Amino acid sequence: MAQVRDILDRKGRAVATVTPEKTVYQAAVMMNQERIGALVVVEGDEVTGIFTERDILMRVVAAGRDPKATPVAEVMTTSVISCTPSTPVAECKTLMTERRVRHLPVIEAGHLIGIVTSGDTLALEVAEKQDQIADLQSYIFGPAAKG
Repeated sequence: MAQVRDILDRKGRAVATVTPEKTVYQAAVMMNQERIGALVVVEGDEVTGIFTERDILMRVVAAGRDPKATPVAEVMTTSVISCTPSTPVAECKTLMTERRVRHLPVIEAGHLIGIVTSGDTLALEVAEKQDQIADLQSYIFGPAAKG
């Protein structure tokens, strides 16, 4: 059964972070530059929240707030749902679906070591299916069919 560590081994452990005093505008620019949908909010080594595209839409734009004057701390999601490297990927998918989130920070021994997204879980599933197809083709048609 695949675990979160399998995803991190494939994609790496880089995590984009922001501090709570940064403005929404600064965070949004970073998200746009990195082409990502969320930033983990940290103070020192401690995860204090997550700031997502949904936070921008619901708590800034829809609320009529000024992104250049609003600190991330005022609009971030503070109840962070996270996982560990040993969490089964199936459990992450269930968590994401039930809690309606797309990003799970990965915490090990109290430290942020990565992030898993719904896209990451899908990419792993696709890779596993492709491996199964290749194995079946090899079984049916012989080893030459794998290439």
